[in-house]
Amino acid sequence: MMNLALYLDSGIHQGGWRHPDSAATGGSNWPLYRKIAQRAEAAKLDMIFVADKLAIDDVYGGHLAHTVQHRQVGWSEPLTLLAALAAVTDHIGLGGTVSSSYSVPYTTARQLANIDHISGGRAAWNVVTSLSHAEARNFGRSEHFSHEDRYRRAAEFIDVMKALWDSFEEDALILDKAQARFAEPSRFHRLDHQGESFDVQGPLNLPRPVQGHPVVIQAGVSEAFIDLAAQQAEVLFVVQPNRERAQQFYLTLKQRAQQYQRQPDQLRILPGMVPIVGTTQRDAEERAAYLKSLITVESGLSFVSASMNIDLSQYPVDGPVPDLREKITGSKGRFQYVIASAIEQNLTLGEMAKRYAESLSFPAPTGTADSIAQQMIDWYQHQACDGFVILPTYIDENEDRFLEQVVPRLQDAGVFRSDYQPGTLRDRLGLVKPENRFHS
Repeated sequence: MMNLALYLDSGIHQGGWRHPDSAATGGSNWPLYRKIAQRAEAAKLDMIFVADKLAIDDVYGGHLAHTVQHRQVGWSEPLTLLAALAAVTDHIGLGGTVSSSYSVPYTTARQLANIDHISGGRAAWNVVTSLSHAEARNFGRSEHFSHEDRYRRAAEFIDVMKALWDSFEEDALILDKAQARFAEPSRFHRLDHQGESFDVQGPLNLPRPVQGHPVVIQAGVSEAFIDLAAQQAEVLFVVQPNRERAQQFYLTLKQRAQQYQRQPDQLRILPGMVPIVGTTQRDAEERAAYLKSLITVESGLSFVSASMNIDLSQYPVDGPVPDLREKITGSKGRFQYVIASAIEQNLTLGEMAKRYAESLSFPAPTGTADSIAQQMIDWYQHQACDGFVILPTYIDENEDRFLEQVVPRLQDAGVFRSDYQPGTLRDRLGLVKPENRFHS
């Protein structure tokens, strides 16, 4: 079955917050987030996904003025939000972003383990390496880690997290009052981990999560990302602008996973998609054109500058796109493609930025519910993906055309569930529960 996740955000489109129907939040509208999560659960989606960034972008022009004036700012802290959503949902998975660059394993392992217990086995975590110098400066660094350094740190971070979840075994608690045996000492394990980035003794002081380990999500497309994801990721949230590139990426990742002695079906690849649903094709195209008209060039340039970690204010807006591919220290895999495509199409810098601000290079099918559902089925059946992460252009408090119109067509086609079955998020994704590395 196809897997579907909903990106729980105020909208990915950089003009979306200006739409009259948009419920722009600034990251603090709890009743709205609760409503969206429950609406996604009613549609039987696998998971909601909460992204994060640890700073307000201040790369473009060397300050944050363009960002706060032209874009939505304010990110809801993912793990506290997921804990709250666990109490108001029953079945849907709960995924949130964690920065391996600016988090510590022991605290994060406890938080995610607790969310997994509270939710009955529905927790997932999207491990990212962060992007910008602005984020680094909020955590005592003058600049962000190099691309190579942050991926080495991420690999160590993931391994320590998993070891911590294993260190308090599931059968450790005995609770024998008569014999005064609360727990079995042999079921607790010190890690005594001393690595390049982390020193952690262990064990965790919280029982092993319901799922063994919360589901590991990773997002990216760079070569460093591919190698780490092939070893560690269970859900991949990726940018693939067309079916042909998606098919090649899908094949590459599944084969790379096998090189690390992993089963290909234990890696679920979910490209992002930004659907624009209309009652007719013309209606959808008019909706897309209106949204595009709401983007300012400053919003696009601010977003792209922060994502690449390059101040684009030093280049003429109406001039050609400079070839900055070797200078990117932020999102390498994505923007090497974006820049190459822009140069090939002779776009100006401003045109590239505004085009990127529409969908962030994710495919943006524009049409009726029938045509969008068919495109999704086509990708799925031609092994371009195992499903999708749906990124709304903006959040409408009163309706969700994708959930209400496209999902029923996927259900009617037999590629998506019509109801939840008992079990954890791992069970729904077809992922096995990991064995405990310490258990004899």
